[in-house]
Amino acid sequence: MTNDDLNRHEPIVTDLARTRPRLAIVVPCFNEELVIQETVRRLVVILRDLREKGQIASESFLYFVDDGSIDNTWSTLRELNKSEREVKALKLSRNFGHQNAVLAGLLTVRHRADCVISLDADLQHDEQAIYSFLDKYRQGADIVYGIRRNPGNVPISKKLFSSAFYWLMSSMGAKVIKDHPDYRLISAKVLDTLADYKEVNVFLRGIFANMGFKSEVVYFDVHERLAGTTHYSWTKMIGLALDGVTSFTVAPLRMIAIGGVLITLGALAISVFIVVSALRGKVVPGWASTVLPIYVLGGLQIMIIGLVAEYIGKIYSEVKQRPRFISEQELS
Repeated sequence: MTNDDLNRHEPIVTDLARTRPRLAIVVPCFNEELVIQETVRRLVVILRDLREKGQIASESFLYFVDDGSIDNTWSTLRELNKSEREVKALKLSRNFGHQNAVLAGLLTVRHRADCVISLDADLQHDEQAIYSFLDKYRQGADIVYGIRRNPGNVPISKKLFSSAFYWLMSSMGAKVIKDHPDYRLISAKVLDTLADYKEVNVFLRGIFANMGFKSEVVYFDVHERLAGTTHYSWTKMIGLALDGVTSFTVAPLRMIAIGGVLITLGALAISVFIVVSALRGKVVPGWASTVLPIYVLGGLQIMIIGLVAEYIGKIYSEVKQRPRFISEQELS
């Protein structure tokens, strides 16, 4: 038998993980009892439509992560799990925060899906963009970022804060995707890599942007929240921004060290001024002996603390091994 005969009878193998993947949609929830039923209804419609069109595998599912809700979110999910076969859920032991809730969902479904899409439960992320996410995935993208086409109905103060945050991250050399919330698709390959990241202060937008896998973007419209109010307070926004800055750049520490050097140089300049004034006989008694040591020692202390902090910051991000989330119950 010739090589041509062998090749003629070889089966044609298709990459089902790309053409008809097992899709998991991860949805973090915190006190979302007012919208969770509508969220499930809309996402189930999309899953079934994609399944009927042969674009996803039959075992694709929704995976809700209850991040320590104190309302009826979990009891509602339990009922939906009984009535809708696509609905799975995970309950965390307490509120660990949005980023850790998303991470919990991603890592839990890691071996059950070929690709995962994460989006918020409040229906502000346009669920119709899921079709475009999958198109980009089938074309070979391992990460597909959802980019806000419009900012939505948010206060001008939060818009300014968001713009300032992205500018600050970019100016400090940290790679982030502007106007990208936690609405994205990632492949199983990316999930495996994510599992190797052990840091406790999680900033997923920065982690994915710095992985280097082939990526694409999908633009989506921001809808108004169907019911209830946002749970993302100013405190949480500032905390997320601090995690982003401290997790992906040591520029603030270097700025402290540089500031200490500048203060020290300023103190030396003042010393020269005092010496010159003394030679001219224009010195306020006691001023030099009081002020000069404060400036000199203060500048040296800040510079030294900045240098020590450079190392402490790196150690700090490595040595903490506390769990990022604790699972209490799962509905499969």
